[in-house]
Amino acid sequence: MNLFRHRLSGLSALVLLCAAAGCSSADDTASARVPAPAAKTATVCENLDGALPSKVDGLDRRDPEPASALTAGWGNPAIILRCGVERPEKMSDTEADGVEVDGVGWLLEERSDDSFRFTTTLRTAYVEVTIPPGRAGNGLAPLVDLAPAVRRTVPEGIAD
Repeated sequence: MNLFRHRLSGLSALVLLCAAAGCSSADDTASARVPAPAAKTATVCENLDGALPSKVDGLDRRDPEPASALTAGWGNPAIILRCGVERPEKMSDTEADGVEVDGVGWLLEERSDDSFRFTTTLRTAYVEVTIPPGRAGNGLAPLVDLAPAVRRTVPEGIAD
């Protein structure tokens, strides 16, 4: 009985220590602000959601909260996709960096926290992909995995 109590109190101490230190579990769910596009764009985004891969850069799909067909995520920390976002101001900058990956153009923005944000260009809906710090070393692999779904479901053109 004392051995059981010792193990239980050791486990309790570990739980308390983890809570005090701010430990996170593997079940932590990312959060993402859900865009509010016009109905036509929302339909395009819903079609994209149905075509997205289950893995991106080798990471399993783990959608952020709140659940929405306009957002998706992979891994922890999560690569986050949001569809139907507003046009980024940076797209007006003639010096802005861009890349093309498998027929999909992306605006590249390096953020102050060492994450990267990519937003589609010349598509009828703006699709934003945020790659968290530490995952950027994988290059453009997430965009390579996402490009086929974007090409199939988000037509070329100018977003509303």
